[in-house]
Amino acid sequence: MFNVTVLKIKDVVKIFAGIIFLLGIIYIGKYSLKQTKEKSVSSEIESKIRTISQNNMLQCLDTVMPVIPQTDKKENKQESQKESKKNEQLKSNILQGLLKKQISTIGGIEKIEEKQAKIASTKETIAEEEIKQSEETKLAETGLDTQVITNNPIQENFNVQYGKVKIRNQTETPLTQEMLTPDIKIENKNIVLFHTHSCESYTASEKYQYNPTGSYRTTDLNFTVVRVGTELEKQLKQYNYNVVHSTDYHDYPSYNGSYTRSLATVENILKTTPSDIIIDVHRDAVGSRNDYAPTVKIGNDEAAQIMFVVGTNVGGLWHPNWNQNLKFAIKIQEKAEEMYPGLFKPIMLTPSRYNQHTGKYASIIEVGATGNTLDQCLNSMRYLAKVMNEVCQ
Repeated sequence: MFNVTVLKIKDVVKIFAGIIFLLGIIYIGKYSLKQTKEKSVSSEIESKIRTISQNNMLQCLDTVMPVIPQTDKKENKQESQKESKKNEQLKSNILQGLLKKQISTIGGIEKIEEKQAKIASTKETIAEEEIKQSEETKLAETGLDTQVITNNPIQENFNVQYGKVKIRNQTETPLTQEMLTPDIKIENKNIVLFHTHSCESYTASEKYQYNPTGSYRTTDLNFTVVRVGTELEKQLKQYNYNVVHSTDYHDYPSYNGSYTRSLATVENILKTTPSDIIIDVHRDAVGSRNDYAPTVKIGNDEAAQIMFVVGTNVGGLWHPNWNQNLKFAIKIQEKAEEMYPGLFKPIMLTPSRYNQHTGKYASIIEVGATGNTLDQCLNSMRYLAKVMNEVCQ
């Protein structure tokens, strides 16, 4: 009996030890689960704090509220209350910190807003100045003393004259009095300007310096005949003309085919803007005389002389209205000789067509030569626009 009793006690001890061991495992597991949950809550709170630092006050409240964990229904009320107090305290601390941060940044925000206001004010000032400059575009005066002041001039070459208008007829077509009389009435107020040789430039001046990309050529259209066309456009608009000005390249990257490309440009413009007056603005290139600068002084302004180049059908291309083009050039130049004698050189009548079949009053005008400055050419456009306004009513 004694031995049996001892055996049973050992068994009881073993069972009791097993129960203790099992309870220990359960306790450790529960403790580990609790720690993991607390770490998860802590990690979530840290994430929310980072989010809060990037949001405004109202967003903070919405962001903080989800941080408060839902108490586990299985946990006792005391632990739930402690956890809730912890989160309430955390919420309070976060909001206090946020308030401090928001208050500290108000000064910075005010400075940023002040800078933005200054920038906006500056932009408005610039815009107003541009409008003011546009409104104050200097228009040409009349009744000014005018004289040609070209240094080392090239002798004028002409073989036909109508009144004070001189013409160099390079064709074999004889020009009768009827063909020369500018008995036309110009009623179209639409004017098309373009540039077959967009990259033609001038002698650099103190005001207009540029980087050449060829002999008196540059791809920077702020310093080429395109800029001259822009000035003519601006001047004509002051007289209430509707002007369409193409600033497209036609001679770059390839010079060959320039007239084919410019023809396509003009034809596209005419689809939406019908016009009789079509002007291709060029710069004269007179042989090897890079210093040639045909210049006229009008009042106190030095202006580059202008030359009409009028094409015909002599070269074999269809051009039924070339005589109308010639009459237009004569009519403009006749008025110019009254207002600013010497502004124009003799008209050049050529066998080539130069895309002038596109309009009743189409022509090339060559403004200045390589020796002229852009300043002088811009002045020319002021006086040309004034003359055109007298004729194109």
